[in-house]
Amino acid sequence: MIIVGHRGARNLWPENSLSGFRRLIASGADAVEFDVQETRDGTAVVIHDPLLDRTTEGSGPVRERMAAEVLATRLREGQGDPAGPGADRGECVPSLIQVLRLFAPTRMELHVEIKTDAAGELPAGAVARIVRALHDAGVQERSILTCFVPEVLAQVRECWPGARVLASLDHRSAEMLGGIGRALARYAALPGCIVAVEKKLLAATWSQCLGALGSERLGAWVINEPDEIAHWLAMPIRQITTDRPDLAMAARG
Repeated sequence: MIIVGHRGARNLWPENSLSGFRRLIASGADAVEFDVQETRDGTAVVIHDPLLDRTTEGSGPVRERMAAEVLATRLREGQGDPAGPGADRGECVPSLIQVLRLFAPTRMELHVEIKTDAAGELPAGAVARIVRALHDAGVQERSILTCFVPEVLAQVRECWPGARVLASLDHRSAEMLGGIGRALARYAALPGCIVAVEKKLLAATWSQCLGALGSERLGAWVINEPDEIAHWLAMPIRQITTDRPDLAMAARG
């Protein structure tokens, strides 16, 4: 069972922050999940929302800002445990290159989520630039490119036929794909594609998901409470994605 720190374990440290990633590495987690978007001038930065407002002291769409401005925008303390450490003083939104350099010396699996912009679109060439960054950093063999949008995963495979990919699936995305049955059939037909299913949807469609994908291609997210951690650790799935990898690792141990 692989334990994945969601956005660098956002319930412990500010999400998608270098300080959080450093602490996640020190924790011994198996894998990390983080989010990538592009700035106006085509620089990949690590931030979840298409807007700066929630997680930083800035505001407005990431896609409409130049890289220099985004990379100089300070992160907020985050929504994690108030007793835990906050962002390092003056810490700003990191670039993808900075994050990959941090994880390059480790053995962690990297779940790199490709996010669309505030208009729900992906800038032309964005996938190719992310793929190139992974190869340049030497982490391609342990990277998994993830997205909610199947067309983006198809772009990944067109750009990099050997890429490992993961589809995120929740009620809304399943509905947009015509229902859980059609969504599972679509992803099952994509060779080697892992599917991480939102925990409530997975619980409601467990037999269907397991039958369509098998245990080695199935994951659950976001698993945070001790009872649900214990439940999903006991299930035949590949991975759990969690904001509390500390609790998950203790339970697995």
